[in-house]
Amino acid sequence: MNPRIIVFLLLSCMALGHLAQGIVYNRSIRVGAEQFDTYLPLLKGKTVAVVANQTSVIGQTHLVDTLLARGIRVVKVFAPEHGFRGTADAGEYVNNEKDSKTGLPILSLYGKKNRKPTIEKLADTDVILFDLQDVGARFYTYISTMHYVMEACAEQNKPFIVLDRPNPNGFYIDGPVLKSGAESFIGMHKVPVVHGMTIGEYAQMVNEEKWLLNGIQCQLTVVPCLHYSHSDFYELPVAPSPNLPNMTAVFLYPSLCFFEGTDVSLGRGTVKPFQQYGAPYLKSDYSFVPQPMFGAKDPLRNGEKCFGFDLTGFETEIIAKKHLYFEWVIAAYKACPHKDTFFRKDGFFKLLTGDAKIQKMIVSGASADEIRASYQNEIATFKLLRKKYLLYPDFE
Repeated sequence: MNPRIIVFLLLSCMALGHLAQGIVYNRSIRVGAEQFDTYLPLLKGKTVAVVANQTSVIGQTHLVDTLLARGIRVVKVFAPEHGFRGTADAGEYVNNEKDSKTGLPILSLYGKKNRKPTIEKLADTDVILFDLQDVGARFYTYISTMHYVMEACAEQNKPFIVLDRPNPNGFYIDGPVLKSGAESFIGMHKVPVVHGMTIGEYAQMVNEEKWLLNGIQCQLTVVPCLHYSHSDFYELPVAPSPNLPNMTAVFLYPSLCFFEGTDVSLGRGTVKPFQQYGAPYLKSDYSFVPQPMFGAKDPLRNGEKCFGFDLTGFETEIIAKKHLYFEWVIAAYKACPHKDTFFRKDGFFKLLTGDAKIQKMIVSGASADEIRASYQNEIATFKLLRKKYLLYPDFE
């Protein structure tokens, strides 16, 4: 493996443990991939394709290595955004390749032409095994990748098995529900920004609500976690992507990601991505300078001194309040001297929020409380739907 990748994985594991101190994590949780007696019988004698990345681990061992050691015939691996080893930038094209350790072909599921496995790519497989660590936000693309794989399995009559993992942001639900006309790869389903479901629960909802193309359904099996509830806090053992290097970033991600639709940096190209935000025009004693680095080859505000705010420690406020913080993007918009260029012209902010109304409310001077109040009826309706598919005790 590339030494740079090894360093990233080691540092991300250490960082995940060293930030967000004071939060009591449930150490007894056992992920779906550990439930061998449940899913190995479904794989014996079959040819298996695995959807996996660097988070697909059982202890210190990768799922693919474990399966091969146990005699399972894995024939290929499909990789989501950021690639099989989790080292590609957000939005970066992921190439097909061969895994240096196992020799297995790694096929990308990221890019407009690659999102759904073709008949040719699944022709030599009997079953598809899915194991990715999600972070519980609608715009995190692993659930979109899962949708397309489920769709391919339904169309090609292939069993689809999800090895479930806890949702680190599964202790609350918030944000506008996606509206028609705002669908994209960063938001495919009519769910809130923070949906409060594990990826296995989410798969059940997608399948049973017939959200796949033409209402088709796949042969779905979810292997649940043990000792997990939605009231628990789960510390990720491996960084889910290059710019979520620790638990502070994971907790702040759903709120700070709205800045991706603006001209404000959220720390890509620094040692604190998704833990700070800033722009040259903001007034603050705190500053940072984004620069090209691992996980951010061409960051927003590259080389510019950005004044802003370090949000390290604010994760405890997120946990206490259990809601998204629109306050940050509202304050930045008010401080921006050129408001006509604050929001990206391509409409990306609408895709992130899932509702064009939110940008309009910010422009009109609405408060964060008024924005949150605007979608509470939608949240209430979604909660009723969500409860039908929960596999674990809820937080309320």
